[in-house]
Amino acid sequence: MEPDLFTAAAEERQEKDPAASPLAVRMRPRTLDEVVGQQHLLKPGSPLRRLVGEGSGGPAGPSSVILWGPPGTGKTTLAYVVSKATDKRFVELSAITAGVKEVRAVIDGARRATGGFGKETVLFLDEIHRFSKAQQDSLLPAVENRWVTLIAATTENPYFSVISPLLSRSLLLTLEPLTDDDVRGLLKRALTDEGGLKNAVTLPEDTEDHLLRIAGGDARRALTALEAAAGAALDQGESEIGLQTLERTVDRAAVKYDRDGDQHYDVASALIKSIRGSDVDAALHYLARMIEAGEDPRFIARRLMISASEDIGLADPNALPVAVAAAQAVAMIGFPEAALTLSHATIALALAPKSNAATTAIGAAMEDVRKGLAGPVPPHLRDGHYKGAAALGHAQGYVYPHDLPEGIAPQQYAPDALKDREYYTPTRHGTEARYADAVEWTRKHLGRKRS
Repeated sequence: MEPDLFTAAAEERQEKDPAASPLAVRMRPRTLDEVVGQQHLLKPGSPLRRLVGEGSGGPAGPSSVILWGPPGTGKTTLAYVVSKATDKRFVELSAITAGVKEVRAVIDGARRATGGFGKETVLFLDEIHRFSKAQQDSLLPAVENRWVTLIAATTENPYFSVISPLLSRSLLLTLEPLTDDDVRGLLKRALTDEGGLKNAVTLPEDTEDHLLRIAGGDARRALTALEAAAGAALDQGESEIGLQTLERTVDRAAVKYDRDGDQHYDVASALIKSIRGSDVDAALHYLARMIEAGEDPRFIARRLMISASEDIGLADPNALPVAVAAAQAVAMIGFPEAALTLSHATIALALAPKSNAATTAIGAAMEDVRKGLAGPVPPHLRDGHYKGAAALGHAQGYVYPHDLPEGIAPQQYAPDALKDREYYTPTRHGTEARYADAVEWTRKHLGRKRS
């Protein structure tokens, strides 16, 4: 680091009195081996390990990297570990407060350090998505010529928030949300570590479960809540952090919801049945319960996609695209913003006209197949593109629908055993009324007999 006088004084105070630092800061790993989660980025030979000196330099030196992941997954922590472990000059900037002037000053200092002392510079730039295109452009010469090795962190999709030239000159490393086990291990270490709470309090299982739900895979949030609850417990003369103490401290009631048990499936079932029943308010209630309990947003999004086809179908053909778009957005942004996207999709699905015709149609068709009602493909529909097909009678007599004025050819398409079978029974709900008219007209012009 290259701190100013005020930063240096603050760091000196923290060294003399570690308790002056927040628990999340005190529990930061000192080496890559102490990092919780993200093991896919910490394998031998990985860019991060090479940044701390585990590998060759010179023409095959470590590349600049962009760390992309949700808050609390370890982006700043990884940069901090690099700063402590590397023998390189380390400079930190935040895109919230820095601009082109500060970036150029770092680059000029890096060039002097390299030329005068042979000292390489690592620049950690937090929140790079907050930089404008012009500000990001100012980094290009330094990254391309390796005057600095850039570690940039962002919570936004870099394909939208980072300029392409900078992306092409850097390795994109994606950080995954921490699992409950990752965060649980971190909490246990914080409770006992000499740099943490030093066994001053204990954490019962029910309180730990609520803390994990609050954290939602965010290590910083978990440690901040733990520190606040521990302080409240100690102020009351208690050596155990009770559930009520945690609820009062973080102002979040403990939702009765077991993500691996009955509640998980019961509430999910209630959400889908409320959507099916067009009760938008009940649907939003169950959605809120799942969100507050820390349910995986991807699980909720998957259920909404299923609902769009199972219960809405062609009554509103836009329902599925809305649900799919919601699932894609959720995967990109995560909580807490994903709650808005899930609400958007839930409301749209709950208020959409309903039809299960697509569901019953494929169910009936699959049931017939299971019963053995299949039979050979009619000869005129078989492939006729290979030599000898005509001699077998394949594709002979096939009528090309586009050659007819109405675009529909009255010929048999289904196997003989199913030639008059009708699976799709459209409703007159919403847009599906148009499909009901269409299917009635096409079946008539195909010359189908009613089954």
